[in-house]
Amino acid sequence: MRDSVTCIFVHGWAMNSAVWDACIAQLPDWINVVVVDLPGHGTMANVAVNTLDDYVQALVPLTHQPVVWVGWSLGGLAVLRLAELYPQRVASAMLVATNPCFVKKQGWSSAVEADVFNQFADYLSVNQKKTINRFLALQVKGSPDMKQSLKQLQQSIESRGPASLPALMSGLDILLNTDLRTTLKNLDCSLHWVFGANDSLVPKELAAILQQEYMQKDVTLLKQASHAPFISHSESFINQLIAIASQQRNSAF
Repeated sequence: MRDSVTCIFVHGWAMNSAVWDACIAQLPDWINVVVVDLPGHGTMANVAVNTLDDYVQALVPLTHQPVVWVGWSLGGLAVLRLAELYPQRVASAMLVATNPCFVKKQGWSSAVEADVFNQFADYLSVNQKKTINRFLALQVKGSPDMKQSLKQLQQSIESRGPASLPALMSGLDILLNTDLRTTLKNLDCSLHWVFGANDSLVPKELAAILQQEYMQKDVTLLKQASHAPFISHSESFINQLIAIASQQRNSAF
């Protein structure tokens, strides 16, 4: 048994690493926590980012060994791409409210219309703060205790600072154009998915599709949860993460 297991947390669009603070505080001491602000976000707001691979290159130096990754939404896409390009750095991944292809395409209905992200891009250029607040409200819509969840997201942004406008625009472009469905079929690491049944950005039907068409064995759909289940259903999220980390801790060296 290992003395410790490293878990690296990757946040979503417009957010920063502070969004994980409440969950991290409840993890056991044997989990070695690493958090990161993606380029253009939080403390890294001045770092330029244009592509999904720019995110990946920011994650690569964090470890030279296989570890557990936790990626939320856009951060989940970065973790999936990392697992594709640098499989030796990914023991397993917990993908939270992540869609391998966020936008609807022919034969892919478990996603949102492209206009969702196009409208946010249009609004950003007019009023960035108001647009982010609208996005945060969308993330918690349909979850229990929406006001408290929204407050926690807002406080996270304030804690380490907002993302830059160029990074926000690049992030929307990544969400619009990334399609990692083929990647899923080629990954060897274990993937663990967590979704909210009331998520406005990732349809609940995706859970069944991942199981039936992509042979994903560990897919959890939380009733009443929305796009931030690690906030609204923190106990369930933490228990699942500890179980995943325990598997890694007990595995052979």
